[in-house]
Amino acid sequence: MADATIAELKQKIAQAREVIAHLMDQAAFNGAEAHRALDYFTGDAFDADFLPWPHHEDEGLRPEELNAANDG
Repeated sequence: MADATIAELKQKIAQAREVIAHLMDQAAFNGAEAHRALDYFTGDAFDADFLPWPHHEDEGLRPEELNAANDG
């Protein structure tokens, strides 16, 4: 991958983090999963299992079905 492409992708990830932080502020949402997302997008590491739900439609719970009891 060209250095320019890598730099652009890093900038895009930084933008994603800013969007998430802004949406959290606007929604007054300050839960554990939101902070987990911010922490993930702040770092350089890739986690194939980052998403809290399986990648296949027929397995597990979708985001709207997750229990947010650990938020807070």
